[in-house]
Amino acid sequence: MNKFFGESFQGFALVVALGFLCVLVNPARAIDIQEVRSPGGIKAWLVQDKSVPVLSLSFAFKTGGTAYDPKGREGLARMVAGLLDEGAGDLKSQDFQAQLQDTAARIRFSATTDKFRGSFRTLTANKEEAFRLLTLALNKPRFDAKPIERIRGQIIANLRRSAQDPDMIGSRAWYKAVFPTHPYGRPGDGTIGSVKNLAVDDLRGFMRRHLVRNSLFVAAAGDISPAELGKHLDQVFSRLPRSGVPGKISDMTPVSEGKIIVIDRKIPQSTVLFGHSGIKRDDPDWYIASVMNRILGGGGFSSRLMEEVREKRGLAYGVYSYLNPYDHSALYMGGVATANSRVADSLKVIRTEWKKMAEKGVTEKELVAAKTYINGSFPLRLNSTRRIAGLLLAVQINHLGIDYLKNRPKFINAVTVADIKRVAQKLLRSSALTVVVVGQPKGIKSTP
Repeated sequence: MNKFFGESFQGFALVVALGFLCVLVNPARAIDIQEVRSPGGIKAWLVQDKSVPVLSLSFAFKTGGTAYDPKGREGLARMVAGLLDEGAGDLKSQDFQAQLQDTAARIRFSATTDKFRGSFRTLTANKEEAFRLLTLALNKPRFDAKPIERIRGQIIANLRRSAQDPDMIGSRAWYKAVFPTHPYGRPGDGTIGSVKNLAVDDLRGFMRRHLVRNSLFVAAAGDISPAELGKHLDQVFSRLPRSGVPGKISDMTPVSEGKIIVIDRKIPQSTVLFGHSGIKRDDPDWYIASVMNRILGGGGFSSRLMEEVREKRGLAYGVYSYLNPYDHSALYMGGVATANSRVADSLKVIRTEWKKMAEKGVTEKELVAAKTYINGSFPLRLNSTRRIAGLLLAVQINHLGIDYLKNRPKFINAVTVADIKRVAQKLLRSSALTVVVVGQPKGIKSTP
């Protein structure tokens, strides 16, 4: 199964036992977060839940994302992510995967733009063997020749598919336009040439630079005690190097000059990506911007963009916007896909609503509805050990504090109409939107 083209299936027992049991967590109950420190000094956050015999672990290293790939070695982080469970210690690839399946455990690695991440799920009864396999994957990956060539082939095949996909074509062009000289503007999956150049030494060098203890965040949820978790934290992570030399990425304000880029493709429907500079997650105005975005384009059918573009005019099936913060920059982005003949009208409406929000803000009715939804829907995200562990990890990474879940509703409820108008005037600039269109849009041409 191609790891880079859909999820792999690891056995009926895993799907039934983990997939079903993980959703039995009651989202209505209070979430009690404990900070655990192992005997060896590894820190983690834990939500202990004995109601289901499942344990989920999420972890991340604060460097090691695709932006840290050396120039000419793009795709390295994702190559490592694809290979860590392809044999470790004395277990070759097939043996390692067979033991994972027999244990009904799931181990996944991934590389986002900034972070290298891992996730782990197991039945409590099998946790000893499952933790042993995770320990091997992180500490003794084999990087054998056959798995390397197989994963390399999967990545290259995916790159060739992506080269024909309008969404991927547009995304690559957009990021290159707003980050022309920054690592964020390089393709995270690499190029066929860069992936072909990756060697075992590159993989092992990546491990030494990024998979280190002083860069580690860990979160756990499920049927495990603090003492047990501490033991396994040391088992899995204590033998990693204490520190590495990851390289430095500088902060950058994205280029936001209102440029239009049209990429000609003979397809009946154009894909459009638009955006400009945004707001970082640690900005004091983050919650205000989040509520504003819910009203403008992040609220599905209740958003202004959907109402104006789809419901009133029938220009597109869907349109959206979202805040997109990174460690070293921030974006406010959106997208729409529509018939070539309707692209110009769709963009005109989007710009109008962008400008209207900046000039007039929101109504009290819109604000109340947005806050009610944001606070009311949030507990529904806590309906599995996997989701709880993932949320705890995000809270740690963003330094939001262990009391974040308790305080979050207050942050949302504190947002006022005046707050949104102030932030919208500062953030939204319709003339600064960088727009990439893939297709043959009528009445739209690239600007110099």
